[in-house]
Amino acid sequence: MRKIIIASMAAAAFSLAACSEKTQDAASETADSMGDDAAAAGDAAADAAAGAADATAAAADEAADATADAAKDAGNAVEGTVNAAGEAVDKAGDNIAEETKKAEANDKK
Repeated sequence: MRKIIIASMAAAAFSLAACSEKTQDAASETADSMGDDAAAAGDAAADAAAGAADATAAAADEAADATADAAKDAGNAVEGTVNAAGEAVDKAGDNIAEETKKAEANDKK
């Protein structure tokens, strides 16, 4: 009887060991799957970050171009204003000269 009990205990130990090995295999597979999922999520995050960086760089380039265009337009507006002011000064000078001649002519009468 003693041998039967020892044999039963040995069989139970082997079945527990086999069950434990299956559990370890399952746990290992789960861990591998989680690692793969984490790696895929990391790759997706890296791709998204790279895409965001590219979009930011493109937006910055567009903003720089728009700023340059606005500065050019402002420069053209200033140049036009300066030219108009110069023409107004010339016209005012001509009017002063003409009025001065008229005043001198009136003084001679």
